[in-house]
Amino acid sequence: MEQIILAKCGEIVLKGLNRNRFDLILMQNLKASLEDLGAFEISMAQSTVYVRSLSGADMEEAFKRTQRVFGFAAVCMAYVCPKDMESIKALAVECLAGPLGEAETFKVEAKRSDKRFPLKSPEICSEIGGVLLERFPHLRVEVHHPDVTVTVEVRDFGAYVHAVRVPGAGGMPYGSNGRACLLLSGGIDSPVAGYMMAKRGVKLTAVHFFSPPYTGERAKQKVLALAEELRVYCPGMKVTTVQFTAVQEAIRDHCNEEYFTVIMRRFMMRIAHEIARRTRSGALITGESLGQVASQTMDALQLTDSVTDSLVLRPLIGMDKEEIVRISRRIGTFETSIQPYEDCCTVFTPKHPKTKPTLRQIEQEESRLEVERLVEQALETIEITEK
Repeated sequence: MEQIILAKCGEIVLKGLNRNRFDLILMQNLKASLEDLGAFEISMAQSTVYVRSLSGADMEEAFKRTQRVFGFAAVCMAYVCPKDMESIKALAVECLAGPLGEAETFKVEAKRSDKRFPLKSPEICSEIGGVLLERFPHLRVEVHHPDVTVTVEVRDFGAYVHAVRVPGAGGMPYGSNGRACLLLSGGIDSPVAGYMMAKRGVKLTAVHFFSPPYTGERAKQKVLALAEELRVYCPGMKVTTVQFTAVQEAIRDHCNEEYFTVIMRRFMMRIAHEIARRTRSGALITGESLGQVASQTMDALQLTDSVTDSLVLRPLIGMDKEEIVRISRRIGTFETSIQPYEDCCTVFTPKHPKTKPTLRQIEQEESRLEVERLVEQALETIEITEK
């Protein structure tokens, strides 16, 4: 029995005259995801992408990877046969023996996109259902909440039978909606923020600030590990690391402690803005959630944004920690994020941070610093890491 992956396109089917552009990016992303597994024939027709192995490649692994490609609403592992009812019946009995043997209830769905096929969808369902009930007499039909849904698709290129259908990653094809710089710390929130924007088609460049000797090499490696986990969804994502020690020491030496965090965040935004300009990125992405900590009040966020004219995207702004953790676990970054290596955001943390700072107060504090020189020095330390 030949196995084939059927990947169902998601919201790109709603696109109009520019649909071809989204289809092209989606196909490129899928091919990049599978390229090290072997040779595949990948084609698209009727809003479905067909993935067939040409070299005995690991189809189970290809199935898992296809699920993580943004742009697909659902992914099916199917079996293919000629377009005649006897072949379809024989295939259904043979290939579904495993899942149906363990189930108690089932139903059959049919999709007949090839209108030349002699039987209509209800007739296909009736015949296949009858054969399966005869072969597996312990089963009963349940149309609302079956244990197994058997799907028969009669398409232009053949007939396909499957009972394994899982949700796809959804969203838009990665790279179809511009570029942005993700401020990637070692915590739980920022990787989730990057994932959320990548799901909307934004291509990411990660920017990480580290402060040796206050943060160690393990903390930096932790962030690079998080980036590697994000690359499952964001192929080719680069990581730009910036030494932030001089900036933080200057803030510590010249500014009042209660303003440390907001001033530090403003420097991060200045530096990230310049990196975004160099990488032709149209936005900055942060993992902030309103009210989660003192630097994430409305007053503090407004002051943070005022140093850049870049669009600042905060996809987690209305989420609570439990929601963020749930996504972090699902995408596979949680266990790395909770490793006990501190990032630069925990260096020189004030005991009593100002929650409602004013622009006048912050500008007065920053007047004691050589802001432009500190930004330029930080930019001279950047290193770029690629996979």
